[in-house]
Amino acid sequence: MKVTLDQDVLSNNNEVANYNRNLFQSNHTLVINLMSSPGAGKTTLLERTIAALANEFKIGVIEGDLATEQDAERIRRAGAQAIQINTNGGCHLDARMVTKVLPEFNLEDIEILFIENVGNLVCPSGYDLGQDHKVAVLSIPEGNDKIPKYPVMFRRTEMVLLNKIDLLPYIDFSVEQAKLDLNAINPDSYLMTLSAKTDEGIEQWLTWIREAYRACQQQNVSQ
Repeated sequence: MKVTLDQDVLSNNNEVANYNRNLFQSNHTLVINLMSSPGAGKTTLLERTIAALANEFKIGVIEGDLATEQDAERIRRAGAQAIQINTNGGCHLDARMVTKVLPEFNLEDIEILFIENVGNLVCPSGYDLGQDHKVAVLSIPEGNDKIPKYPVMFRRTEMVLLNKIDLLPYIDFSVEQAKLDLNAINPDSYLMTLSAKTDEGIEQWLTWIREAYRACQQQNVSQ
């Protein structure tokens, strides 16, 4: 027997994502969905980002992990409100999970909300959470094969943060090859190099956030 599915399997998620998006827009909150494999440095990057922007923006973070509150505790120590979502085995966050924790924030007071997704280069990219931007974090130790081997992730994100560039002298990795591979998969994406440990290149990332926030405010005013 052949069964034809006419309904998008993600249609329910997308409906909830639109609800989230409308809520974010009504509160003028910029939302950035950070995705990567485990250990790429998302949490360290957020710690550095929060410290650098603390005097400019009120920042909140949703932390997605299979278990523990370790990352959320790190974010709180860095000075931002953090809410932990434990998926108990799930490999990604979905829009409904995000919706459930939003009442724990006072969105009127949150100017930038980061969503640190579960560490995984496959599943997270397929789920709209209502974010303004999807950003992938890739690290030097992961090697040059990750972009071509996981094309769906990089096809669905608008920017790749190449982290841990302080390790370039010690690891066989070609930044130019990474740029070529990304351009072949997604010509509209952009690769930005930085080190969350040494702060090399971090100002470029902070400038991007500031510009994204201004664009978000202008878009909300025009609607």
